[in-house]
Amino acid sequence: MVFGFGKKKPTAKRNDEGDESDDDDGDDDGDLVNFQGAMNGKSVDLVAQGKLVQVALLPAKRWISSGLERRAEMIRLDVKGENAHTTLSIDGMPYGGSRMPRQQASYIIQMMKFLAGLDAKIKGRHQAGGIKSEYLGAKFELSVEVIPHAEGTERLTIRVRNLKQKLDTPAELGFTESLRQSIRDLTAHRRGLIVVCGPPGSGTTTTVYGLLRGIDVYLYSIYSIVNTGSRELLNVKTFEANDGDNYETSCLRMMREEADVIFVPPLKDAETTQQFMSVADRICIVSEMTAKDSAHAIAQLVALSGNSKLASEVIDAVFSQKLVRLLCPECREAFRPSPKLLSKVALPPETKVLYRKPVPVVDEKTGEEEPPCEKCSGTGFFGRVAMLEAILVSDAMRVLIAMNATAAQIKELSRSEGGLTFHKDGLRLVAEGKTSLEELQRVFRVWFRGPFVEAF
Repeated sequence: MVFGFGKKKPTAKRNDEGDESDDDDGDDDGDLVNFQGAMNGKSVDLVAQGKLVQVALLPAKRWISSGLERRAEMIRLDVKGENAHTTLSIDGMPYGGSRMPRQQASYIIQMMKFLAGLDAKIKGRHQAGGIKSEYLGAKFELSVEVIPHAEGTERLTIRVRNLKQKLDTPAELGFTESLRQSIRDLTAHRRGLIVVCGPPGSGTTTTVYGLLRGIDVYLYSIYSIVNTGSRELLNVKTFEANDGDNYETSCLRMMREEADVIFVPPLKDAETTQQFMSVADRICIVSEMTAKDSAHAIAQLVALSGNSKLASEVIDAVFSQKLVRLLCPECREAFRPSPKLLSKVALPPETKVLYRKPVPVVDEKTGEEEPPCEKCSGTGFFGRVAMLEAILVSDAMRVLIAMNATAAQIKELSRSEGGLTFHKDGLRLVAEGKTSLEELQRVFRVWFRGPFVEAF
């Protein structure tokens, strides 16, 4: 097993403010997570839930702390038969976690509901909330979701957001300078629809916020009608809509206040899409949507608009991303690629060195593997980065969109025009030593058979 939990069992005590804190009882047991209130603002009365707190608070803290220690971005608890199993997602990959008796899992699920400001007594109904937390000096948001599961049980899913690990700007997200310049050029028009898309869980929302932060707020007036939650958008004015106003009316009011760019909610349905498209010829609209890639997003936007001509006139750019794991900087292994490999994957022949995850080293005397890297716990990867694709709509592309082109036709034209593809950006990350060819292979679920470009 790559990871260990290794925590001794501390006790919990109440501090002067009535919150739970951890007492090491004199032992070096490490720190446990501190729960600091429900994100919905609901008061959490631990005294009133004394019995539940007694049997579940400390196990819940240990369970969450183990996941945070392993850098999990998702922690899931499933009850199966008489036992419960933990699954963790670390850098987008699933790993097994701890097991526990069914009854203990039930107590932990109730405890997490309670701490998230949900109704701990209700079973058999979907509930979602969140908990503000702190672990080892870092602030976290724990999004809590409980759904009915098999045999009358419940599945608990915790999605973790480390507020210390910020990916705020286009540069931090891995946008190249040329792509950042394209964003500045697009917003300079003060018109058009700019969309960031991707599958669920692919980092779309983070990318659209990064794109917004790439706009010069001193040159352009940016308004938002999106509930940004805990995400900060400095110098962006939050617009309060009047009762009864639809999105189109709100946009027109913002335009009268001399807005240059408006950040709007995700494009999910025809009515919403049509309202924003109706004003996008006079104001720059920035949004996000769920789609396989940029070409499919354009095809979906055309369908939602119900007017391919209008769509062709207002869509200016669509960005998409896939997340790839970053090689661990402490243990990545350099190697000299052969000319045959470089040719096969379409990397420049002058490429001198590439990197990959390390091969386990075995001690010749004992036959045992050497201890894994402390930073990545032996996975060979640490963190993820966005691999980007961009379709900047040209005059030729507008003609194609107006003809109700398919996603395949849109993608083919974008490639012929030299647009940024996952292929190009993925190879850039490989050449820069940030990820490996094997990681690209995993992300795209293909083997390197034939020209590498065909995999994309």
